[in-house]
Amino acid sequence: MSGLYHFAAPVRFYGLTGSLLPWLWAAVAVLGGAGLYQGFVLAPTDATQGEVYRILFIHVPAAWLAMVLYLAMAFWAVVGWITKARLASLLARAIAPTGALFALIALFSGALWGQPTWGTWWVWDARLTSTLLLFFLYVAYLALVGAIDDVQRADQAGALLALVGAFNVPVIYFSVRWWNTLHQGASISMTAAPKMAETMLSALLLCTLACWAYAFAVVFQRTRALLVERERHTAWVQELRDAR
Repeated sequence: MSGLYHFAAPVRFYGLTGSLLPWLWAAVAVLGGAGLYQGFVLAPTDATQGEVYRILFIHVPAAWLAMVLYLAMAFWAVVGWITKARLASLLARAIAPTGALFALIALFSGALWGQPTWGTWWVWDARLTSTLLLFFLYVAYLALVGAIDDVQRADQAGALLALVGAFNVPVIYFSVRWWNTLHQGASISMTAAPKMAETMLSALLLCTLACWAYAFAVVFQRTRALLVERERHTAWVQELRDAR
């Protein structure tokens, strides 16, 4: 825990993430390229859905990241609210746009997948509707913290909204079990063998890792920018600007 507190200092966090960013962007390129090549070139055609199933390699990682990032955003927002830690609140703000992007990708890729398989772009299905609500929660969080001039009040209001909205994430995840929906079940389960070929599974995991690397890279980069903006009058930011 002492190591985590060590990097909670803005100047140390800025230095650590600066050294990690090149490696993260390299991981995005390598993992993303390998995953997309394996998924769209090497993976076999699905016996039931044909070629359209390949949207899975974009849709599923985006849906996973949209849910996980919301929980991460809510966690850091609440930590910042309780402990008054500026870095925690900035992390929450930095996560929100990336989470919203993944939610939007999940919705659009799901529509592209649904049209040829269901015969329609959209249905008010429990999984789809709760994912749309997730996107609106991201947008609402960003709008709320951006509308309040007082930074501390904005962080507190955003934390409350993020905490309440977190209850939507398990609804998304369990919706296919709780209700009779058109949406298929989980692609990968911890309690059952994979329902796809090994090539498909490895492609999906590579694409997911690429999305994780992208999320870390963008969130760290955005947090660094927010840190410099919020602490522009501090000595370490002035030294940073002088060094440039």
